[in-house]
Amino acid sequence: MAGILRLVSDSAFAGESVPLSQAGSPEDGELLDAYSNAVTRAAETVSRSVVNIDVHKSTRGRRGNQQTQGNGSGFLFTPDGYILTNSHVVHGAGEVGVTLQDGRRMAATPVGDDPDSDLAVIRIDGANLYPVKLGDSQKVRVGQLAIAIGSPYGFQYTVTAGVVSALGRSLRSGSGRLIDNIVQTDAALNPGNSGGPLVNSRGEVIGVNSAVILPAQGICFAIAVNTAKFVAGQLINGGRVRRSFIGVGGQTVPLPRFVMRFHNLAAETGVLVVSVEADSPASQAGLREGDVIVELAGQAVSDIDALHRALSDKQVGVRSSLTVLRRNDKLSLEIVPAESPQRSGR
Repeated sequence: MAGILRLVSDSAFAGESVPLSQAGSPEDGELLDAYSNAVTRAAETVSRSVVNIDVHKSTRGRRGNQQTQGNGSGFLFTPDGYILTNSHVVHGAGEVGVTLQDGRRMAATPVGDDPDSDLAVIRIDGANLYPVKLGDSQKVRVGQLAIAIGSPYGFQYTVTAGVVSALGRSLRSGSGRLIDNIVQTDAALNPGNSGGPLVNSRGEVIGVNSAVILPAQGICFAIAVNTAKFVAGQLINGGRVRRSFIGVGGQTVPLPRFVMRFHNLAAETGVLVVSVEADSPASQAGLREGDVIVELAGQAVSDIDALHRALSDKQVGVRSSLTVLRRNDKLSLEIVPAESPQRSGR
């Protein structure tokens, strides 16, 4: 890489052609060797923890029930057989099989599935299992080395390397809810690599590979490992992730400028309530269709995604203030969010 950069800069700005045989230098070779060694060491450290996942799903079609197969990756993160993967890999699966890098194949038991974060945990029962080391996504920096590892076919693993391109991205899950703190990388994801680990040069997992945008020249996304730790803990403890809900259907709408100024609102948009579920927290709080939600529990609500973020597990059963605009009036209601109904595939 350094040699290529040097070739371009020398020939473009000095006006001289540089033979390819002279473009590199011993220092360039050392840098490339260091890069290769970092990728190789990280891959060798993590590869024995990466597994191939085969799923069998039963789907109902015009000809009755049909069996379909899927494939993905995952990785061991505890010595007693817990495996982290994507929800979209195992969601709705009737049978789940796991193949380890040493060739062993065994059945896996679903532990929990969270479509809202696209994460799932399954478990195998076996000896000599090697878990990965989980890193800290708060310490990840843009530009650092990122290595994506997967096991799309079993008995082998694939490795791609790049850099962390951006942090703090958001990605919409299959359930429609936003996943925050997404790590963007240019380390390409091969088919079947969903659910595999994204690791740093020390072999520490910094993310769970989740999605790729092909028209955008292979921009890839991974769910931050800190999010994965939280979700995995809740799935292991209770089989699901607790979130709160208030029972409204809404859409993001702009606020009239004079209303913003008169009520000293921070955001230019809010959430228009288009429906209120019967006997829901919103109904009990007196929320009406046509109200515009602008704040919940002291957090500004500028759009649907902001409302989702405010409705965390910490809001379940907690009496909170809900600020709404009703026509041109600003009202403060009291609401007690309830636990969101389970939407997992278990």
